[in-house]
Order: sequence, then C-alpha cells, then structure tokens
Amino acid sequence: QVQLVESGGGLVQAGGSLRLSCAASGGTFSSYAMGWFRQAPGKEREFVSAISASGRRSYYADSVKGRFTISRDNAKNTVYLQMNSVKPEDTAVYYCAADIRRLVATADLNEYDYWGQGTQVTVSS
Repeated sequence: QVQLVESGGGLVQAGGSLRLSCAASGGTFSSYAMGWFRQAPGKEREFVSAISASGRRSYYADSVKGRFTISRDNAKNTVYLQMNSVKPEDTAVYYCAADIRRLVATADLNEYDYWGQGTQVTVSS
C-alpha cells in the first residue's frame, strides 16, 4: 500500500512559478515510476509529466514542455513538479500517482496504481 500526499498548490499570477511536492509512504519509493496529472473543471484528467524510478528519464505533455520540470529525491521519498511561466490554462487540480509495477514511466493514467488527493493550482491572468 502506497500513500501519496501532494502539497504546494495555490494561487499564482500568469508568468509566475510554483513547485508542487508529493510525499510517498509505503513500498520502496526508488523502485517505481511516478507521474503528475491534472484535471480542470469539466475536463478529463490528463497527463502532465512522469519520471522513471531512478529519475534518469522524464516525460512531458506537449502543453507543458519547456515550462515544467519533474524531479524526484529517492532519499526523501518525494517527487516534485516545478512549474514556471504558468498560464491560466494550467489551472487545475494536480494529482501525483505511483505506478508500482514499472521502473519506466508511462503517460497512461490507467497504468497508475495509487493516487494522491490532489492540490489546486489556480493561475490568474
């Protein structure tokens, strides 16, 4: 059983920055891939970014590439999402997720086994 707790969300102006954190407990954090997803009101949950178990490989949705950076600290059982140059369309609830069956990350949300409760990010124009 893996528990995930996100933090760091809030209100930020367009063009600003925000860093999300996701603390994991249970399981062996360094042995599974992690992902970030988001869901805006009235929309389906979508992939944002993912990182392999080792942290050596990361993947991004085209909409955030070049602006967001995913990283992980396996010693602290934490994954991060650094969000720079945010836009109003980045407004959503952001969720972290764990894929405990894979070392390599995937963008398919159906492959993730555990989810956090989400943290709200609101970008004002």
